[in-house]
Order: sequence, then C-alpha cells, then structure tokens
Amino acid sequence: MRYAIYFAPALDHPLTRLANAWLGRDAATGEDLPQVAVDGLDAEDFAALTANPRRYGFHATLKAPFELKDGTAEYHLIDAFENFVSERQAFTLPRITLGQLGPFFALIPADDSEALDSLAADCVRAFEPFRAPLSEADILRRKPEKLSPSERHNLQAWGYPYVFEDFRFHMTLTGPTFDAQRDVLKTAIDGHFAEILDRPLAIDHLALFIETERGAPFSVLRIAPFPR
Repeated sequence: MRYAIYFAPALDHPLTRLANAWLGRDAATGEDLPQVAVDGLDAEDFAALTANPRRYGFHATLKAPFELKDGTAEYHLIDAFENFVSERQAFTLPRITLGQLGPFFALIPADDSEALDSLAADCVRAFEPFRAPLSEADILRRKPEKLSPSERHNLQAWGYPYVFEDFRFHMTLTGPTFDAQRDVLKTAIDGHFAEILDRPLAIDHLALFIETERGAPFSVLRIAPFPR
C-alpha cells in the first residue's frame, strides 16, 4: 500500500471533468469513463498512451508515492496531512499551458511560482518522517544511471528524483510519445482543454491519494482545503 500527496483540481472544476474524459477515469470515484476520441489515433493506441496517467489519476505530484515506515499508520498520515493543509494559504497560478517534459505531454504553469515551489518543498520535508526507505527494486526502476547527480541524490535522500531544484509542477496527460504522434496529440489537447488553457488555476487544497496494492489504480483518500 502506498500514499502520495498531490494537487488535483477540485472535483467540480472544469479541468477535472476534461482530464477525466481525456484519461478515461475518475480517481475520486474509481469509475472508468468513456475516453475521448482523438483524430489520427485509434482508440487502442490512445488508451495505451494514457495508461500510466490514468492509473495514477489526474494530478501534480508534491510528495511522490511512498510506503509507510514501520511504526506509523494511515490515521497518523491523515492527521498530519490535515494539519499541514490547515497551515497553508491558497494562491493562484496566473496561467496554465500545455508543455512537454521530454516525450510526455502535461499541463504546466506558464511562469515560475515561488509559492508553488515552496509548497512542494514543504510537502517533501513534512511527510518524509512517514516514508519507508525505498527497496533496491524501487531504486532500480528509477534508472539512476540516467539521472543527473542531484536527481540521484534526491532519490537516495528523499525517495524521488524530482524535488527542490529539480521539481517541476506538471499534470501529466500522456505516457511517452513518438515523434510521429506529437502533432496529433498537441492538436487534440489544445482542442479538448481549450476552455482552461491560458487561464488561472487556484491552488487552494491538496489531495491524499492511495494505491491499495502495487500496480492498483490510485484513488482519492482525502481532500483538504486551505483555510480561507
């Protein structure tokens, strides 16, 4: 069983509706949904391209999935999660846009955000006491030989390569893509997400997700709003 601290848009936010239709799954209910059609890709290929983000649920990672260390229980984590959120302040990203992280498509902030970077760093530190050490298999799955020195250090120290200076907020829309697919996907994403692209996004709550067993779909365990 693993847990993760994510940002995910509010359940009634237009972005949630659009993302769930894009991925074909609602992480809040666990329900599989009809997936949108993409011109130029057959349904099977599109389902394969979105399989990984569909399993994880639409989100941006703040504290990557982790097992609980010995001596801690789920209720301890839930209490810490709710206490952490109760001490935060909401803020707004002025504009989100479509981006590429290597071969992956994702929604990203158009500009840097000190508040966002601070929130992510605080999440990494605050929930580290709950994290069990990575197994050797978990480390090898991250292909440390392909990571930068700082990313390898982060993996060993914090259980995830992309924290602090290596953090980049992103809400993943696809798995790895091929060059020949990218124009088709970019056009499809621009069209499907048109109503939310280049618009503000409020960061006013966090979500605690759970994976009940390795390989199972992640689902929402708790959502906690920042104080108003």
